[in-house]
Amino acid sequence: MLGGRKLSTSGSRFLGAHRSAFRGTQADCPRLTTSAAYSKNQLSWTLQIKPSVFSEYRIMCFKSYSMTFACLNRMKSYRLPWTRLYSTSRTTVDSSEVKTFLALAHRWWDEQGVYAPLHSMNDLRVPFIRDNLLKTVADHQPGKPLSGMKILDVGCGGGLLTEPLGRLGASVIGIDPVDENIKTAQHHKSFDPVLDKRIEYRACSLEKIVEETAETFDAVVASEVVEHVLDLEMFIQCCCQVLKPGGSLFITTINKTQLSYALGIVFSEQIAGIVPKGTHTWEKFVSPEKLESILESNGLSVQTVAGMLYNPFSGYWRWSENTSLNYAAHALKSSMQKHPAPAEFALKEETEELRIETSTNSGVHEALKK
Repeated sequence: MLGGRKLSTSGSRFLGAHRSAFRGTQADCPRLTTSAAYSKNQLSWTLQIKPSVFSEYRIMCFKSYSMTFACLNRMKSYRLPWTRLYSTSRTTVDSSEVKTFLALAHRWWDEQGVYAPLHSMNDLRVPFIRDNLLKTVADHQPGKPLSGMKILDVGCGGGLLTEPLGRLGASVIGIDPVDENIKTAQHHKSFDPVLDKRIEYRACSLEKIVEETAETFDAVVASEVVEHVLDLEMFIQCCCQVLKPGGSLFITTINKTQLSYALGIVFSEQIAGIVPKGTHTWEKFVSPEKLESILESNGLSVQTVAGMLYNPFSGYWRWSENTSLNYAAHALKSSMQKHPAPAEFALKEETEELRIETSTNSGVHEALKK
């Protein structure tokens, strides 16, 4: 359970165990506003209680408006087999981004339209993915170098990258939260019987398929996607979960720099109209350093980071040592990595917060004893 949410039933029963000898009327019982955060070894509550008298149910009510205390009792972390890895209330999908791409769903395969830069980007990203994957295999079939590999294309849109990967022989699943994007992708692949057999499309978010596809894919591709997600760390965690040990994660995205704001948003969207206004949010851009930190914290080892430059006049991309605008990254999942227990995995992000709370609440423990 995440910090800021209401205390669970079991937590409420625990609070009820703290009783007082004082009595009062039931009408005087205050309303409790609680938040809870859990870790493997400790439980922390934040109570906000309005000043009042004690109720006839002998529940202790503190006369301060806000009090925080930590219970250091060891709790076992477990997850029942029918519960999901993530709460359905958590998502990587930004509803405002969905609306933006929904309006453009019919324009994916217009090579001269708003997605022209993505069509042109295939000249770089397809060989980038192919060549790095071939480093992990001993041999391959001529004409179908990725034959036998299973690839997940996250945020596939209309299938601009999914189809070239399928033509290289890979078995590809493309997922996208926008239904109309998937309809466009399915319609386009139907013209090629070979692709129709190699490619499967699903209208869903990444977190929705984590459990059913755990450690399934040889590669996960998130090209021009991470700058649109709502929760980047959760997104990377999910990517790691569906990768086989030793699998590859490929990301292309935009760096968070003043130059990327000036060229990627002001020039590209507001002046030149290369992409529609509102397509990007600068605050969601991520630097290679931050991305690498998130990847490594999830057991992924970064192999390559390369800059990409787009020429709006020629319409072509080229590789560059400069990563201040666009860049591509390739990371490998450790072949020896073991996933943490699901409950621990879901609670990993709160461990540091609880450690800080515990260190600052020693004085409160003493006050409670008195």
